[in-house]
Amino acid sequence: MIASVTVLAVIVGLTAAAFGAVFVQRSTPTEPPDDNPINRDGRPLQPVPEVTPDGMTERPAEIDELGWDGQDVAWQPCEGGECAEVLAPLDWDDPAGPTAITLFMRKVPATQSPRLGTIFVNPGGPGGSGADFATGFDRTGLEQYDIVGWDPRGVGASTPVVCSDTDMEILFNQDSSPDDEAEREDLMQAEVNLGASCLENSGQLLENISTVDTVQDLDMLRSLVGDRRLNYYGASYGTEVGARYASMFPQTSGRLVLDSAVDITGEEEVAQSEGFQRALENFSQWCAEQEQCVLGGSAEEVMGVVTDLTVKLDSEPVSVGNRSLTQSAFVTAVAQMLYSDESVWSYLGQGVDDARNGDGQLMLAIADSYWNRNDDGSYGGLLKSFNAIRCLDEPDEGYAGADADAAAAAEVSPWAGRFMGPDYGCPSWPVAAIEDPGPIEAEGAEPILVVGTTGDSATPYENAVSMADQLGVGRLLTFEGNGHVAYGRNECVNTTIRDYFLDRVPEDETTCSA
Repeated sequence: MIASVTVLAVIVGLTAAAFGAVFVQRSTPTEPPDDNPINRDGRPLQPVPEVTPDGMTERPAEIDELGWDGQDVAWQPCEGGECAEVLAPLDWDDPAGPTAITLFMRKVPATQSPRLGTIFVNPGGPGGSGADFATGFDRTGLEQYDIVGWDPRGVGASTPVVCSDTDMEILFNQDSSPDDEAEREDLMQAEVNLGASCLENSGQLLENISTVDTVQDLDMLRSLVGDRRLNYYGASYGTEVGARYASMFPQTSGRLVLDSAVDITGEEEVAQSEGFQRALENFSQWCAEQEQCVLGGSAEEVMGVVTDLTVKLDSEPVSVGNRSLTQSAFVTAVAQMLYSDESVWSYLGQGVDDARNGDGQLMLAIADSYWNRNDDGSYGGLLKSFNAIRCLDEPDEGYAGADADAAAAAEVSPWAGRFMGPDYGCPSWPVAAIEDPGPIEAEGAEPILVVGTTGDSATPYENAVSMADQLGVGRLLTFEGNGHVAYGRNECVNTTIRDYFLDRVPEDETTCSA
């Protein structure tokens, strides 16, 4: 069983960490220390300290002469390909400012001639490592391209957001769907404390880590590798990066594939909780149709087992060594598995059955893989970067707005909306959101391929429909199936995307079936 858990953690870790439009959940209740004040009238904004995270440096004098896009890219052999570091201005509004940050890239070089250029890849998150993603990107049929992934600012081996692992642990130990005012207060305080620790350790970076900043980095990288136009594959949040690029730089937009589109309308026709609810219902129907399914003979029975167990775990967590599988950890694990499709859903059925019989090991391991939690209690960088980026991008309506959104979600999503709880991340963030950069439209850009999966949990299919329409030059590719991110899972989808990168652009909408 231990070996199975390890393999499964790798599978689902790639699903959410590499492709995640991440939601945030927590685990065993632990009272957070009251270190920082909660501001119920707005974000608890704090002075920005002068700290220097790794890779932040003084702007080199040669940039004055060469410009940012005149740097030499010194590729060196590294695991999985070739790697390089370049610099970018901390603040693109003041590119002559005194401070620079580091951006890390990994290239998997083309293996066939003639070379067609570069495809930049971004796995989403926000907070996923593009450098890691490049080594696993399916390049079948695309061997004439260099595949380049970069860690966006604030992420991985680029200048990273740094937060306290202790505060991460405390946050993930809260009840994510608080049942009373005390639990609600603890959840808010834990979010505030984590945000304060990120500001204390990351300083000015937190004011300069928006999607707009990343898009300007990407255009610089395009120029540095010598490409006239950007060719790009972005998954999940990576679709926002690609769409914003086409809006800001339509004249240098080339072939852009935006897979599992996020909402760019600002209206969010279908909330993420509805996507997870839909995916859980699809799992329940699938499970009921399997001979080996022990959760029930109908979708309603399976859903009832999952719901009843979720309720029970709130007051009766299952011990796993010196830890516990609580309601919040269980919800995280279920959602983690819903990023995937039927190929791994048997593990979800097994995990639910184990948990209801007093064994929470598998589900807690799945939750840990989502959280990027290591055995020693330390955390990877994905969820540290997540709030730093999205909360700079997004204004919020405070705790009252988060509570109202959670109540509305529970009305239409009886499991996901009810148990995922309110999102207090941005109302607790110590840095203000940037000024609205305006709507995302792509007039003047080349045709853009927008991909949506009908059973996508994290980015509901409707987002792809609206993104293709709003861009104005979108070509919609629909995958009739389950899971988050379509490329690499279906030959019809793969062929359509590869043909597009080889200048065979679909004239109309395309539909592929699982």
